[in-house]
Amino acid sequence: MTENLSRRTFARLLGAGAAAASTSLPSLASGLRSAAMQRDSDALMPANAGELKFPKGFAWGAATASYQVEGAPKADGKGISIWDVFAHTPGKIHGGASGDVADDDYYRYKEDIAIMKDIGLKAARFSIAWPRIFPNGTGQINQAGLDHYRKVVDDMLEQGVEPYCTLYHWDLPQSLQVKGGWENPDTARSFADYAGYVANKLSDRIHHWMTMNEIRSFTQAGYGFNLHAPGLHVGRKRLAQLTHYAVWGHGLAVQAIRAHANGPVKVGFADNPTAVCPVISTPEHIAAAHTAFQEENAQFLNVIMTGRYTQHYLAHLGSDAPEFTADELKTISTPLDFVGLNVYNPVWVRADSSKEQGYNIVANPSDYPHMDPPWIAVGPEALFWVPTLAHRVYHVDALYITENGAAAEDYLTSDGHVWDTGRTMYLRNYLSQLHRAIQAGAPVKGYFLWSLLDNFEWADGYKSRFGITYVDFETQKRTPKLSSYFYKAVIAANAVT
Repeated sequence: MTENLSRRTFARLLGAGAAAASTSLPSLASGLRSAAMQRDSDALMPANAGELKFPKGFAWGAATASYQVEGAPKADGKGISIWDVFAHTPGKIHGGASGDVADDDYYRYKEDIAIMKDIGLKAARFSIAWPRIFPNGTGQINQAGLDHYRKVVDDMLEQGVEPYCTLYHWDLPQSLQVKGGWENPDTARSFADYAGYVANKLSDRIHHWMTMNEIRSFTQAGYGFNLHAPGLHVGRKRLAQLTHYAVWGHGLAVQAIRAHANGPVKVGFADNPTAVCPVISTPEHIAAAHTAFQEENAQFLNVIMTGRYTQHYLAHLGSDAPEFTADELKTISTPLDFVGLNVYNPVWVRADSSKEQGYNIVANPSDYPHMDPPWIAVGPEALFWVPTLAHRVYHVDALYITENGAAAEDYLTSDGHVWDTGRTMYLRNYLSQLHRAIQAGAPVKGYFLWSLLDNFEWADGYKSRFGITYVDFETQKRTPKLSSYFYKAVIAANAVT
């Protein structure tokens, strides 16, 4: 989209509700308010034409994570995390970046919550940095850290935004990593202690809790592939065992939250399951997708939901399979109130009787459509199939899309706008498929767009921009993108038009 985007084109892009959603963009909003433009808009998009209405009370939200936005790595008694160490290891982060400042949200949280309110968010997913509460992972408590999050949550509530808290979004206290990190079963126990303590202190304000974010990511990328903190490559056997300890830590934390909460709480976790989709929606390929959804997520979502590892998973590992007890499996599968799903890329599956498990994964060709970076393959059907399969395979009663979004090569135009048409297209199509899933019976209660802000994107540093709010990392100025106005219109209408 060029800087000369016409008001008529803008009206067509946003559809019904655009005028109400564009009050922060004066030049365009004034045009949309004009009678002539309103007639044009009505002609192009008659009332309710093609409107995909979401359920009443649907929780429209956005997500952030502590290390990616907060900065202030040593403020108010905070301890060092594995990401504080990893990001300062030469060669690990694109451009030599770190999260030392990031979005400066530790000090600017009120400004960012004001952005939430302006967009119309009903909910916000955020994470608490474990070393802000327990600087050494266990032992002495840092009251200043707890007080900070209490202020953040109070401000959300004052602005009408419901907080959804993630207790672990990868910033493990470095003191625990020195003792083995997730390879040490004591880390799982310490995590449960931390989770129970925070729930006890904040559950009067926070009613939705997520234990962990993407267990697959922090175990495999952190300990298996040397891509994320702590930057190790431990081998298959050790990786399988520490993954077991991580899902066990999740189960222990679920129990601790419920045991120590002051008042009613709902507890779940945010998973990034392999987003299995049948390559063709015929019975044999859909049946293959059902099987693949369990097998491709065997050591994560499947064991948490069923309390067992699949026979194929254990046989594939052979002597490298994790050691575990029946009691540990029972703890891992402690019943949840909801399941969060982080959904980005589709993984296409076809039926294949020549394979022992009955399916095969179809690799995407080099010309497969993608966003930036290329790992974000575009496949809106993923937001239909993932919640649909999670519901049908595991009989989950409440689902949330806890992350979905796309990075793009965003830039400010000379007149100060960001026309991220690619992300807007991506969101429109993915949300349309989510609506389809809900219509087909998937009990999706809310959607958290990733992300509210451009931020520190792990090993990519500041190269990848996922936000619907543009951040100038030199000045910390926030600028809403086109996708922000689109999302604002969706929330105002409770519909994709």
